[in-house]
Amino acid sequence: MSPDIVYRLRGPAAGPGPGAHRARDTGGLGTFRDQVPFWRHPDARRIDLRATLRDPFEGTVVRRFEQSRALEVWALVDVSASMRFRGEGEAWALVTELCTALARSATRIGDAFGLVACGARAETLVPASRRRGTAEAVADALAAVVPGGASAAGLAQAAAGLSGRRKLVLAISDFRVPASVLAGLFEALQGHDVVPVAIEDGALDAGLPAFGLIELEDLEGGGRRRVLMRPSLRARWLAREAERREALRRLALRHGRPPYRLAGRFDGDDFSRHLLGTAA
Repeated sequence: MSPDIVYRLRGPAAGPGPGAHRARDTGGLGTFRDQVPFWRHPDARRIDLRATLRDPFEGTVVRRFEQSRALEVWALVDVSASMRFRGEGEAWALVTELCTALARSATRIGDAFGLVACGARAETLVPASRRRGTAEAVADALAAVVPGGASAAGLAQAAAGLSGRRKLVLAISDFRVPASVLAGLFEALQGHDVVPVAIEDGALDAGLPAFGLIELEDLEGGGRRRVLMRPSLRARWLAREAERREALRRLALRHGRPPYRLAGRFDGDDFSRHLLGTAA
């Protein structure tokens, strides 16, 4: 079993009920925040007697506390055929492991977790829920999915459906999609905290041979062909991959967090470090 994933929302949470995340709300319970005059926070139960007696203007001072809120965590998962790729790792197995671990971690601290499959259109596989057993429902739902088709346009459709309070949204894809789909995805997720998770594989970059005959399969188009790899072709291939990653990174940073690269195997501790380190 993967370790718990630790995460934090960028900015204050605004969930419907109490939870584990810092919020804008202040009240009489929670973590001590500051002291203010009584007229700013008229709660007689929180009068600070010592501060009141020391006040040179003889005002009444009360303590304010920072309240914590729960939030919704959503995973929007690309289910186009390219997500079936197997190289140094298995793309769909990585997606399943990440989503299951995150669902387990979210519900354990009182957050809700939801899952949407995004092919040519969006389909909610698991509605957002805090109940026990959500992680198992996520694992079962993903086990029943066979990625297929040539479109991931449902990513933007799913994003547009996430209205209301601010959410933590993971967009999970290999991001080998048209620029218009990417732009629509991030545009629709404005107002939410977006974590792009790029599913990659070393077999498609550093693992390419400098010279030799390789067979390529177009998972979305259905064709196969043999290519004679040579140093010049490998250099052009790697340059295009670097350009694609950089374009995604720039787009993601305009909307918040940089992408997380998931390749080979899933490391829950490394993912937690990314989530915490990019939440500032």
